[in-house]
Amino acid sequence: MTTNPRPIGVLLLQLGTPESTKVSDVRTYLREFLSDPRVLDMPGPARALLLNAIILPFRPRRSAKQYQKIWTEEGSPLTIHTDALTSRVQDILGNGYRVVYGMRYRNPPIRQAVDQLIADGCDRLVVLPLFPQYASATTGSALEKALEVISELWNLPNVVTVGAFFDETGYVRAVAEVARPHLEAFPLDHVLLSYHGLPEKHVKKSDQTGEWCLASESCCDRIATANRFCYRAQCFATTRGVAAELGLEAGKFSTTFQSRLAGQKWIEPYTDVELPKLYESGVRRIAVLAPSFTADCLETLEEIGIRLRAQWKQLGGADFLIVPCVNAEPVWASAVADMVRKAS
Repeated sequence: MTTNPRPIGVLLLQLGTPESTKVSDVRTYLREFLSDPRVLDMPGPARALLLNAIILPFRPRRSAKQYQKIWTEEGSPLTIHTDALTSRVQDILGNGYRVVYGMRYRNPPIRQAVDQLIADGCDRLVVLPLFPQYASATTGSALEKALEVISELWNLPNVVTVGAFFDETGYVRAVAEVARPHLEAFPLDHVLLSYHGLPEKHVKKSDQTGEWCLASESCCDRIATANRFCYRAQCFATTRGVAAELGLEAGKFSTTFQSRLAGQKWIEPYTDVELPKLYESGVRRIAVLAPSFTADCLETLEEIGIRLRAQWKQLGGADFLIVPCVNAEPVWASAVADMVRKAS
């Protein structure tokens, strides 16, 4: 008599979301998120002072109002899309795999997800952060937490981690295929690919040579040894891949960065600064993609879909299209399953 082989465990990692739009829940989420030294990259006492004296007394109430604008009856869009993606990837991979997801901050926690995989008999794990471009504050933090949790097990499973997939054919094709019908139905002047921002010092720290990143205007034109971990360079590489897949003409698309915080220099060009420039250049109908996000969330639905749309309208823009993220679309679920198979 033979026994069935143990399933391969698949752990998908996302950033996280508040439990609700209550100010107290948003504050709890922000405290956990911004206490991460990979996010607020500064000495502990300075981070605690900034968090407790400046950020937490004021930002949770403002953020709660923003979350209220995009919350659904089922809850957080990020959770809904991640849950749906997990189920779809499970269906594609079948009984030989057990697919779960964990949030770096809040629920379901990574520890709960790992415990579930171990309880299901998995002794081989594939850990896949759902962040296309590498940043220490996202991929790095999520992997660090997952490996920390796994390392506490007495019987350690075999673990394979999947890194950045900014130029992975499956991801680039998924972004393009999801966007294509929206763009074809929308007579447009320009396509803006807006990525989450990152402090410049994070980018510079990723360059182990200290001589490449942000040292010239062309530093992100290609991926080289020095900038192979550079978030900004990977974003530009994603733009090149998506533009080629969609057949966008040169000059008809551009790359920008959103979601910056005050107090330090963030990578440029800034999305909200570029919008007036595009309008002045004659652009009136603009479509926005957000390829640093695999699931629609506060930054895509509220920041782009509401605030940046309002800015565009105030400038006099004729129309503004926000293209959905890949979310749990079949083409993206298939791409995730392919990455898992390749890793396992």
